[in-house]
Amino acid sequence: MDEHAGQRGPAATIEIEPPAADGLVLTYAPQRDGDPDAGEVVWTWVPYEEGDGRGKDRPVLVIGVQNAQRAYAVRLTSKSHEGDRDFLPIGPGAWDSQGRPSWVDIEQVYSVHRDGMRREASALDLTRFARVAQALQKRYGWSVGG
Repeated sequence: MDEHAGQRGPAATIEIEPPAADGLVLTYAPQRDGDPDAGEVVWTWVPYEEGDGRGKDRPVLVIGVQNAQRAYAVRLTSKSHEGDRDFLPIGPGAWDSQGRPSWVDIEQVYSVHRDGMRREASALDLTRFARVAQALQKRYGWSVGG
């Protein structure tokens, strides 16, 4: 694992403005192939909101294809956000070695380069992915595809 993967350069993971309603199709297509595929939880370096160069290695849920090199993703956190409308609880998963419940941050969207992914953690099951997709569709107007 490259300790700087996703941190800087052309393969950096970056926070982006959410695409327009017609700019993203939410898909579920996990494949254990070393690339960030929609429906997978992958680890990458994620910048802090302050945009000052700091960040940390964390899991993100890949939600769709941006282009041949990049995928759209939303970050996960194990910090409780019960009742916060910008976070959706998804429970525990193999991406967290301590088995803690996780929340998906549906307010921030990231662009993850396939060379910026540090590792594939697991695939989110289709039921939980569909709940996340529904929340994102409601918020941004994105369509859900196959």
